[in-house]
Amino acid sequence: MGAITLLPGAARAQAGFPAQPLRLIVPFAPAGTTDLTARLVAQGLGERLGQTVVVENRPGAGAMVGSEAVARSTADGYTLVMSNIASHAISPSLYPTGAVRYDPVRDFTHIALVTSNPSVWVANLRSGIADVAALLQRARSQRGGLDVASSGAGSSNHLLIVQLAQVAGVSLNHVPYRGAGPAMTAVIAGEVPAMSDSLPSAAAHVRQGSVRAIAMSSETRHPGFPEVPTFREQGLDIVSTSWFGISGPAGLPAAVVARLNAEIRAVLATQEVRARFAEFGGTPGDMDAAAYGRFVAAEFARWAPVVKASGAEAG
Repeated sequence: MGAITLLPGAARAQAGFPAQPLRLIVPFAPAGTTDLTARLVAQGLGERLGQTVVVENRPGAGAMVGSEAVARSTADGYTLVMSNIASHAISPSLYPTGAVRYDPVRDFTHIALVTSNPSVWVANLRSGIADVAALLQRARSQRGGLDVASSGAGSSNHLLIVQLAQVAGVSLNHVPYRGAGPAMTAVIAGEVPAMSDSLPSAAAHVRQGSVRAIAMSSETRHPGFPEVPTFREQGLDIVSTSWFGISGPAGLPAAVVARLNAEIRAVLATQEVRARFAEFGGTPGDMDAAAYGRFVAAEFARWAPVVKASGAEAG
């Protein structure tokens, strides 16, 4: 009887949502993959919901600042976060006990997977680094090792730098920035010679020729960038994929979750969005909320021992 009486209320909640604009928190600086993905989806989602979806950048602490803000927000569906491999799989294990003030599984309602993509390593045009062999040679010959930038501590690209150093037996110094945009600017200017970046945020720079792409972390060459060899082709067994989704605080009403999941997946299925993802190297997701929740839990469980074994630390 109780379940039957709850159904009309749930239906009304779904029918009345949303009654005001939504905030989509991006826990990284503008111009990075998370930001580009958020703005692409927010536009279509807002049109389908009939409300503006405002994208707000709140970078810091390996994507944990913005993520924590959403975990502590009211569970009404109006404050969401671009959950990602950094904020919900890597950073919670990378930072010391006490620094992480949320549980990536229990403190969120995971709504939908948006996209996944490989990483690409790029080098400054004047660095003389044309491929992975040249990068490793520079790292071996340069006193103190080679500086390599990323969008920040806790990102998958941070761990990729650690992994490459271990696999190749060289010294690579992680140089974290507050987002992929500032890091890419530093590489173009020659402040750092190379960068590990997610493909979507690097794609335009690679196509414009403002940086040189030297390796892709996909299993095979990416169809959008067939000229860029993989790490495996260059003798290193390294494969890595980043992912991005949309989540809210724990306890979101089921009807709201169902509505958001359906609308997000509808946006991802449009020809326009699929074409944009193909353009910058992303693969659209298609999971219901329960599947995405299981996916995030599995990724957190997968990366925790990797972070510990790597010896990587935030900073």
